[in-house]
Amino acid sequence: MSKKRKAAIIGSGNIGTDLMIKILRHGKHLEMAAMVGIDPDSDGLARAARMGVPTTHEGVQGLIGMNGFEDIDFVFDATSASAHIRNDAALRKARPGIRLIDLTPAAIGPYCIPVVNGDTHLDAPNVNMVTCGGQATIPIVAAVSQVAKVHYAEIVASIASKSAGPGTRANIDEFTETTSRAIEAVGGAARGKAIIVLNPAEPPLIMRDTVFILSEAVEPAQVEASIEAMVARVQSYVPGYRLKQKVQFDEVSPDAPLNIPGHGRFSGLKTSVFLEIEGAAHYLPAYAGNLDIMTSAALATAERMARELSAQSKESA
Repeated sequence: MSKKRKAAIIGSGNIGTDLMIKILRHGKHLEMAAMVGIDPDSDGLARAARMGVPTTHEGVQGLIGMNGFEDIDFVFDATSASAHIRNDAALRKARPGIRLIDLTPAAIGPYCIPVVNGDTHLDAPNVNMVTCGGQATIPIVAAVSQVAKVHYAEIVASIASKSAGPGTRANIDEFTETTSRAIEAVGGAARGKAIIVLNPAEPPLIMRDTVFILSEAVEPAQVEASIEAMVARVQSYVPGYRLKQKVQFDEVSPDAPLNIPGHGRFSGLKTSVFLEIEGAAHYLPAYAGNLDIMTSAALATAERMARELSAQSKESA
């Protein structure tokens, strides 16, 4: 096997800690080189230290000053949208060729959904993993787009309040904006809309997502087959991803059209998809599927990029 590429994580909260555990347990082309935070008392930094991962509580500047920084090829940013903009600028100045995997909604780089466009941005210096809701629902929109023109897609992501850390809470507006744009840019919808719900229920409820898609009229069996095939592909890296029930269809007659705000009257096929995402419980319990799908997608993306980087190095040797 090729030498593993070194990776650092900025952000020692829920997402960063879950991702660290995934890399330590399942990294094939990546290995942990540093865990970076700003709170010296954070559980993520303490856990990293116990697991033998070098740490710093001095943020991105602490990472740049660490021994071995020059050997790090990949940096995952699990902070906030505003912090990522500063982190990207600092890292780009210190090490122009470094690769950033952005788990915030900052979207400096292109949107990346592994099963939809993961092979398109293998050489990108910065890729954006959209949001947990985007990772869960955009594959479904893309699956419908493969067999029919999608006029409108609306997603509702419901996550347990306990699984939403301060970074997630600070990014609510960016979540809706980034997810909506990615539904269009990656999912293929002419118009997209995203909603997030932080559910305070006790005990915490598992992540659930609802996707409503309005498309041109096609045979429902074609749409269902495309969706089921896409679900199977997502399950290859997120085993807890599944359809909650069978895909639902409604035919919208031209005699009784729906009105899409900003788009006009619609007739055709309405597809309703209900998803459930159970987490792998690497850090938080299984209800935190929002962590699992985000970190699993980020790891799958970086692993593919690392494999490609190693292949390029072999060819040039």
